[in-house]
Amino acid sequence: MLIHSISQLTSYVRERLEQDFVLSDIWVSGEISNLAQPGSGHSYFTLRDDRNSMRCVMFRSAGSPEGLTNGASVVTHGRMSMYEVRGEVQLLVDIVQPRGTGELQLRLEHLKLKLDKEGLFELSRKRSLPMFPRKIGVVTSPTGAVWQDIQNVISRRYPIADLKIAPALVQGSDAVPTIVEALESLAATDVEVIIVARGGGSLEDLWPFNEEQVARAVYASPVAVISAIGHETDVTVVDMVADLRAPTPSAAAEVAVPDMNDILNNLFSKSQYMSSMMSSLTGTYRNMIENSSDRMLISQPDINTVRRNIDDSLETALTHINHDIQIKKQQIKATSGRLVSLNPQEILRRGYAIIQKQGDESALGPMTSIDIGDSLDITVANKNLGADVTYVNQLENPDNRTS
Repeated sequence: MLIHSISQLTSYVRERLEQDFVLSDIWVSGEISNLAQPGSGHSYFTLRDDRNSMRCVMFRSAGSPEGLTNGASVVTHGRMSMYEVRGEVQLLVDIVQPRGTGELQLRLEHLKLKLDKEGLFELSRKRSLPMFPRKIGVVTSPTGAVWQDIQNVISRRYPIADLKIAPALVQGSDAVPTIVEALESLAATDVEVIIVARGGGSLEDLWPFNEEQVARAVYASPVAVISAIGHETDVTVVDMVADLRAPTPSAAAEVAVPDMNDILNNLFSKSQYMSSMMSSLTGTYRNMIENSSDRMLISQPDINTVRRNIDDSLETALTHINHDIQIKKQQIKATSGRLVSLNPQEILRRGYAIIQKQGDESALGPMTSIDIGDSLDITVANKNLGADVTYVNQLENPDNRTS
């Protein structure tokens, strides 16, 4: 015998409930009671009819609808599960609508919830519109006033744009495949932005633009899509998926293109600004050049004055040079006189003689030893003489010596 724990049993029941095809996607009607909305943002309530009741939880991520009040008769959508801690079966609610809401509205809310969970409404994925589109695709009826309105606005604001219509039915049971085909055909061309548009109408009239196939075709478009479905108060699934929603078809045409007049006025303003800046800069640089020229003229010396200053400087320099030359001449003359007086020939001419021992180049001095019989060479001013020593007389006073 296999015995299960409470945890195993509640876990098994929860898995079976959540995997059941019917119970995982179910609509339930009833009256709300025991509503509790703590600070967590989740809503806890009981849904009851005449005989039974069921615990329900609506998590904060599903929102907080206005009709969620005690005593309200509602239709809810969700999936069955089990709160394992208490072993309680409960309905996890994601949509609450007042009872009496039509089937189309319930289907719409269900589709919105589904696509939102898949990320088709994410703002981060929405693309910006081209600033200067050259080719614009339009998905609408070619016979309606919408197409004419779009053409009028584009031709008035930006006549250089090329409009390409992809005809489609915009109402009725056959509209969905034609809208999808039109979007796919434009995606295969070189259009840079697509407008999906139709005039106002009832929920039933606008229903093709609430179909999942159309929403996914808009999402798959390789270029940005502008939606303009019905009037400003009409919001379809296509509006929520599109990169930009316009309140009317005419408004869609206006946001799709810039105004040529605004562009020209802007260019004219910029041109004037550039001309003004060029004139201002030209004047500024002209003044700078003129001021620089004036300063150069003011600071330029007189040529004649410069010449006189140069001549005076040269004359002064020559005077100093001549004076220095005379001084140097006198110094050279004095030095030459001293050198001449020291010349041995000059000394000999004054009566002196140079006496040397034969074989000795040194002149005799006071300390030179001389003996009788020594041969001497005697040099006078203009002669060389030879002599032999016959006597040597030592003088007491060397200053009065004779030979």
